[in-house]
Amino acid sequence: MKKIPLALADVRTARERIAGMAVRTPLKSAPELAAGEGRVFLKLENLQTTGAFKIRGAANKILSLSDGERRRGVITVSSGNHGRAVAYVCGKEGIRARVCVPETVPENKQNAIRGLGAELVLAGANADEAMRIADEIQAAEGLTMVHPFDDLEIIAGQGTIGLELLEDLPDLATVIVPLSGGGLMSGIAFAVKTLKPDAHVVGVSMERGPAMVESIRAGRIVDVVEEPTLADALAGGLNHDNRYTLPMVMEYVDETVLVSEDEIARGMWHLLSEHHLVVEGGAAVGVSALLAGKVEKAGQNTAVVISGGNVPMKDIYQVMKKYMEAK
Repeated sequence: MKKIPLALADVRTARERIAGMAVRTPLKSAPELAAGEGRVFLKLENLQTTGAFKIRGAANKILSLSDGERRRGVITVSSGNHGRAVAYVCGKEGIRARVCVPETVPENKQNAIRGLGAELVLAGANADEAMRIADEIQAAEGLTMVHPFDDLEIIAGQGTIGLELLEDLPDLATVIVPLSGGGLMSGIAFAVKTLKPDAHVVGVSMERGPAMVESIRAGRIVDVVEEPTLADALAGGLNHDNRYTLPMVMEYVDETVLVSEDEIARGMWHLLSEHHLVVEGGAAVGVSALLAGKVEKAGQNTAVVISGGNVPMKDIYQVMKKYMEAK
């Protein structure tokens, strides 16, 4: 396993750097999810400045740019939340931002990116095509890539969640994190495992096109077919030039779990009905895994990261209709 040039000091520096952009999100008790004497808490990143955890990594990357990079502008690829975060930070800093999104990205997320002043580029049918187009634009215009996950500043920014978890819950035993490209997971797992090596780290993805989980199983980047899913924020491939997130996830994550579309819907409904939280399918997967009994080792103190709340109304309607009609 290659050595990743990231230190805990980088995560702590990130926390100081992003303090004016990102907020410290609360940890909410969820006793109904606990088994036996254990306790479960929800880390509410859906209450973040832009409605999702992505603001942490985007702010850390953009605020670390040189003056020349700022003048030239940035480009990124996104399934919605990362693009929104990049647009928000660049708007505050007066930096030009171009955001390439696949045509499948929900309209509410497209509109949010445009509304924050970024230039939205509809780029192909899936994340891989969007990345290819973004690379072409970057090369032609000399922009700086703010990668959605495979970047050390991005990873360090997301790792600030791990610092907060251990400060608010020093006896944390298990942390459950949505798993996609791995930026969120790499950052949290690195911070938690560095400070508390015996903590159990669980990554959860959807059954439909789980690129990171398939790549972990193969020990290399695996291409997957993107399929429609309630967890659209977790969709997309890893890119074959992946440098950081796959090796970091393989090193620091103890367990991976896949959840079905019905299980994702159940997690969304649970958070809505029990906690009055409107969250994305991709943000609910940790709760989905607990409800389905799929986490093998849930410790005395378990934290579940609720990664975002920018959910399309059609998804909320679909879930509510399913469960209200069942009553």
